[in-house]
Amino acid sequence: MTRLTEAYPADRITLREVGLRDGLQLARALPATAAKIAWLGREGAAGVRHFEIGSFLPAARFPQFADIGAMIAAATRLDLHSAGLTLNERGADAALATEIREMVCVVSATEAHSEANMRRSRADAVALVGRVAALRDAAAPEKLVNAGIAMAFGCSISGEVDPEEVVRLAGACLDAGADIVGIADTVGYAGPKAVGALCARLDRLCGDRPFIIHLHDTRGMGIANAAAALDNGARVIDASLGGLGGCPFAPGATGNVVFEDVVFMAESMGFPTGIDLGGLKEARSIAEEAMPGEEFHGALHRAGPPENTKWEAVGAD
Repeated sequence: MTRLTEAYPADRITLREVGLRDGLQLARALPATAAKIAWLGREGAAGVRHFEIGSFLPAARFPQFADIGAMIAAATRLDLHSAGLTLNERGADAALATEIREMVCVVSATEAHSEANMRRSRADAVALVGRVAALRDAAAPEKLVNAGIAMAFGCSISGEVDPEEVVRLAGACLDAGADIVGIADTVGYAGPKAVGALCARLDRLCGDRPFIIHLHDTRGMGIANAAAALDNGARVIDASLGGLGGCPFAPGATGNVVFEDVVFMAESMGFPTGIDLGGLKEARSIAEEAMPGEEFHGALHRAGPPENTKWEAVGAD
């Protein structure tokens, strides 16, 4: 548990910035490596510590992640916690040869999505988590293995998802050797009631371990769902700068819940983040300049912090 509690302290919430990975999955305008490193550095200076910075996927098919080596080096230099998506054994081998701090595996909540996304059954995906954990134990015991349950609140192929199956799969991943598990509203089906109920189940399952909630704002429920997650034991939340991202299985999806809005929401609920909104605004400017034509979102960005409050000077023009 030491490596987990060092990365994810139990006495505070952790916000994971996934814009440099999930946020670039469907991007039409890809930022140059120098811009991505500047984005990473400015958010790090603003107090963000956890980043998904890419995927260990073939560069020929996923050019947006061809520079993952440079991104890992930059994160290491800045002493930031870096995570990368490892969807297969080849990706795991590549990750183990780097200084990446967290290896992210994916297990789908439904068989149909598992076959479409990974060409594996759910049982095979859980077994892969076990193999990745074993490889990690042998070659790089300091790294974390993260297993995320995709389509945990509803599947664009199969429809409704049984929460019992999600809990079962999360437990199977922990038994296989994952250090931390997450549940993802991959296509933005969930509302606060469903998020709160499943987070409460995961909280009981994980005990002293934290778990991750990964939310999309496809139907405008992102912030409400994040609040429900915090109210029901979640202490690690994924979000992306400007709400970048989106799932290929949800046409018209508006991407991840907005990182800036989640920071404001968490602070408003009494959960200190240690993140400066003004610094996030500067990081957003870097990303917007590097990705012309991409649509950025965010209620806080539009309205600004409340006037005549402690927020007044934070992120002001």
